Amino acid sequence: MAGRAVRAEQAGATRELILTAAERLFAERGVYAVSNRRVSEAAGQGNNTAVGYHFGTKTDLVRAIVRKHAARIEEGRARLVAGLDDSADLHDWVSCLVRPVTEHLAALGSPTWYARFCAQVMTDPALYPIMVEESLTAPSMRPVVDGLDRCLNELPAEVRAERGDMARHLILHTTAERERALAEGTPTPRATWQEAATGLVDAIVGLWLAPFTPTRCSTSPR
Repeated sequence: MAGRAVRAEQAGATRELILTAAERLFAERGVYAVSNRRVSEAAGQGNNTAVGYHFGTKTDLVRAIVRKHAARIEEGRARLVAGLDDSADLHDWVSCLVRPVTEHLAALGSPTWYARFCAQVMTDPALYPIMVEESLTAPSMRPVVDGLDRCLNELPAEVRAERGDMARHLILHTTAERERALAEGTPTPRATWQEAATGLVDAIVGLWLAPFTPTRCSTSPR
C-alpha cells in the first residue's frame, strides 16, 4: 500500500511538471509548434514518451491544462454569481465573465502563461471547441448567460451573438497582451489585474449597449 501511494504521488508530480512545461511552451510558441518530446524535456523527463503515457494525445494534454485552470476560475465565478440573485445591472454579469479570469491570473503570480495559452488554443479550429465546451458546461455560466439575456433582451438575437463573440475576443486578447507585457517587464495601461478587469468590464458593457444598425436580408448579391 505504501509503495502504491508513493508511486501515485510521483505520477501526480510528474503530471504537474508536464502540465506546467506544456502550458509555457504552448503559450510562447503555439501548440503544434511544440512536440511532445520537447514538452517532456522541458519537464525534466528522461523518457520522451512521458507526455503520451500520462495524458495520451496532444489534444488530451491541452484539455488537461484547460481543466486545471477552469476549476479555479469556476470557483471564483460561482462566488460572484451567488451574491447577485436576479440583478438587472449589466456590469454585474459582465464582471462575472471577466473578474474570475483576472483574479485567477493575479493569484498565479508572475510570470504566468495561461492567458497566452488560451489565445493560442482559441485560434486553432481543432482545439477551439475544447475551450468553448469547458466554458459553457461550467455550472456557474448558466445563470450568467441568463443574466446577460435579461439585461440585453432588446437586442436582436443575432446582434447579441455577434457582440458575444466580440466580448470573448476582448477578454481573451486583452488578458493575453497584459500577461505578455508583465512577463517582458513592459508598461501596462493599468497597474493591477483588478484595475485591468475594471477597464475591461467597462469596455464590454459599452460594447453591449452601443447602438446597432438593423440589417436587411438579401438573397441576391449587390
